[in-house]
Amino acid sequence: MNSVMEQPFPKSKTLTEKLKRLQAVVSPEDILAIVIDADPDSMASALALKRLFWRKVRKAHIYYINPIQRADNLAFVKLLRIDQKHVRRIKRSRVTKWAILDSQPEHHKASITENFDIIIDHHPVCATSKAGFMEIKEGYGANSTIMTEYLRAAKITPSPRLATALFYGIKTDTDNFVRESLPNDINAFRYLYRFTNVNMIKKIESSEMTKKTLGSLEEAMKRLTFMKDIAFTHMGEVKNPDILVIIADFFMKLAEASWSIVAGIYDGKLVVILRNAGFRGDAGKAAQKLFGRWGGSAGGHRNAARAEVPMDAVLREMKGEIELEPFILKSLKELK
Repeated sequence: MNSVMEQPFPKSKTLTEKLKRLQAVVSPEDILAIVIDADPDSMASALALKRLFWRKVRKAHIYYINPIQRADNLAFVKLLRIDQKHVRRIKRSRVTKWAILDSQPEHHKASITENFDIIIDHHPVCATSKAGFMEIKEGYGANSTIMTEYLRAAKITPSPRLATALFYGIKTDTDNFVRESLPNDINAFRYLYRFTNVNMIKKIESSEMTKKTLGSLEEAMKRLTFMKDIAFTHMGEVKNPDILVIIADFFMKLAEASWSIVAGIYDGKLVVILRNAGFRGDAGKAAQKLFGRWGGSAGGHRNAARAEVPMDAVLREMKGEIELEPFILKSLKELK
């Protein structure tokens, strides 16, 4: 049995050595639970880990923590036939080994287990993370890149289904390489391309909405306000904040819009999604400037950002103003 790692591998460790350690963590009698915060990158990573452990464990099951509601993610799951269940359905007494991918235990308030045997991630290292195998590559743009490198080290050629999943995982997590990434991400992307079903990728990417979202888009169009090149919509109370993201992305398709900003109230918070396609603007800095001062969280990338502010704090800032939409519009004038 390997000792517990409290630090990721040093750079001097070869991929072959790390692969041997990963394979040594499990035995043929193990039942492995792979825990993910489901998005394309983590789901693809889970499929890759299952392939690495094919015939090396008794069973490997994928369990997701968050609800999967985005239309493109639902299409990803359906078209690639990803067999996974919600964590509520884990039979803990039957699980002998635990893995968490594209995340770390500290990221989740409701801990699934205190002792993970495998952690593979590309986010900053959490001080409390430890496992029998811990591979954390902070500079990588996608976790799918890490998993692709392990498949290649194991001399496993990915099936078209697995390659398509990993290819799309890299594509989405790097935002088509607009976000920070490394040559490793590009190399993995190029390697996977030859095995990928590109038509399936196109279908997943074009699956932007479901029948349920059409009503919200119709309402958003009715509420749409333009302030110069800013397309703004306040949706009021929403059942799921993901609809705000879909609307913000949708309005960025308008030729007149350099900014798309969509607000809504969810779970006692004002949620604001910002998108920017201009040369001068920075959505992340704008989110911090406009909404960060109100408390909560605000930030993101140059082209995409998000703010979440407790409504109590927003109401204090309004200082007696009755309507929230005009108040937000007044704040947006600071973008100019």
